[in-house]
Amino acid sequence: MTNAIAPVKAPAPLEPRRPAGAERDAEMMRNAKAFEATFVAQMLQHSGLTEALSSNGGFGGEAFSSLLVEQYAEKLVDKGGFGLAEKIYEQLQAKGASNVERTNA
Repeated sequence: MTNAIAPVKAPAPLEPRRPAGAERDAEMMRNAKAFEATFVAQMLQHSGLTEALSSNGGFGGEAFSSLLVEQYAEKLVDKGGFGLAEKIYEQLQAKGASNVERTNA
């Protein structure tokens, strides 16, 4: 008679994938742009743009004005932004940034 329940071995832990070369540089730039977009969105929200967009918009205006501000920030960064992403990218390259993680952006 065979044992129907065989012992299960735990899988080996997966090593995080490390991007190499040009892919690594592109990942660093995406991370830098994502950071700048977040920074710009915060600046726009604190400037009062969120409230201005949601005035007379009711609940829908309030709910979606922050999403609109985030889109504005991403578009600003795509068009050149304030140059913050480039400076962050340069710093990451200078430091070697061997542990670049993927962003969802």
